[in-house]
Amino acid sequence: MSGRSSTASNNYLPFAPGFVDNDGPKIVSTRFGYEDSHTLARSLATGGYDGLKLALRRSPAEVAAEVKEAVLLGRGGAGFPAGIKWGFMPPVWPRYLVVNGDESEPGTYKDRMLMERDPHQLIEGSLITCYALGLNQCFLYVRGEMAQAQENVAQALNDAYAAGFVGKNILGSDVSIDVVLHWGAGAYIVGEETALIESLEGNRGMPRLKPPFFPAAKGLYMKPTIVNNVETLANVPWLMLNGAAEYRKFGSEASPGTRMVAVSGHVKRPGVYEIEQGVVSFRDLFYGDNYCQGIRDDNELKAFVPGGGSAPWFFEDQLDLLQEGRDVGSAGSMLGSGALIVMDHTTDIVKACLRLVRFFARESCGKCTPCREGTAWEEKVLQRILDGHGRPNDIDLLLEIGKNISPGTYPVASFAEQGLDTVPFPPKQTTICPLGPSSVAPITSAIRRFRGEFEAKIDAAQSARVEA
Repeated sequence: MSGRSSTASNNYLPFAPGFVDNDGPKIVSTRFGYEDSHTLARSLATGGYDGLKLALRRSPAEVAAEVKEAVLLGRGGAGFPAGIKWGFMPPVWPRYLVVNGDESEPGTYKDRMLMERDPHQLIEGSLITCYALGLNQCFLYVRGEMAQAQENVAQALNDAYAAGFVGKNILGSDVSIDVVLHWGAGAYIVGEETALIESLEGNRGMPRLKPPFFPAAKGLYMKPTIVNNVETLANVPWLMLNGAAEYRKFGSEASPGTRMVAVSGHVKRPGVYEIEQGVVSFRDLFYGDNYCQGIRDDNELKAFVPGGGSAPWFFEDQLDLLQEGRDVGSAGSMLGSGALIVMDHTTDIVKACLRLVRFFARESCGKCTPCREGTAWEEKVLQRILDGHGRPNDIDLLLEIGKNISPGTYPVASFAEQGLDTVPFPPKQTTICPLGPSSVAPITSAIRRFRGEFEAKIDAAQSARVEA
């Protein structure tokens, strides 16, 4: 399963639309080049459900221990080890597995590709996880706008039921697992695990307070619940077939295995790449012939977002950082959900900042006052500056609003005056979930490095008013 099957190899393409095969190690994208990669026939021809069969021949504890030994890090943003997370569940039944397929972070589209191109891998990983945790119920939550992913997962689930991989006494064993497919309505906030649980229960997607509502203790229907990301679970079948030792041969010691990254923006070859964790630097990814092949039109790099729209920005200074959580975190940002947005020197930074802030303002669920009001104010001030009506105190006003959403993290005075090179990370917050601080990240990132661009627009507005 670690390589490509030669079965029906004439049906294999150099790369699937949107996915770039960089000839590196493959774990979750091994079938992407097949036109029929989403079908049960292709899955079975390339080792599909063999991991499930192998898992059923072992005890649940052994399966869970294998995942823990592999240090399978979560791919949804937090990067928390899945095996340790599984161990948080108390011995209370019923309990559930919820698969977070509500991929919503700006710039992220790798989970959608996994659901579209290889839904059986996801289903198999979910079944193995349920077996390891002693669960008989799984809920697969797919984002509302992902119509193709919904259709492919639905068809795959029907086929898996018909083939005996899902349902009562799977593969003739005494294990019974049901999988429910749930289509969301398309809300960013539902990417947060407790808001997703609220949505599954038929309520508005709003986050719960933690504590006491840690999903592993009080999750779906107030029962113990594990929430895992799509890519996280897609790793499990390969891991069952090849073992933790083989898995840890890829990546770094702290971040084993591979991960999928979605690169968009001003690069010559944007797309989804499967790369080794902790081995590939940002410079390798953006400029390497095996990856993005440089900045468009050979322009200069101005800034890049390393982990989705909610991550603080990086600049040319950070290009040589390896894509490993601890290195990126200590430098003041995060890898997040694996979304990298590249901006070249022609980018209007104020406009780019507004684009991201507007997204968070529109996606705020409104439960927390600092987020509901603060994100809207941030959008209004940025729009005012961009429209040529900026005021001399608008820059400090933006930072002051951010300070009220993330107290103690974002100073009102300029970063240079404070002697700060990086924004403290992770941010503090006055909100229940990180959406509010996410809106602050692009503002502080842009102002600390490109304050002059904000000042130039405000000065131009002031001059225009004087002349009028």
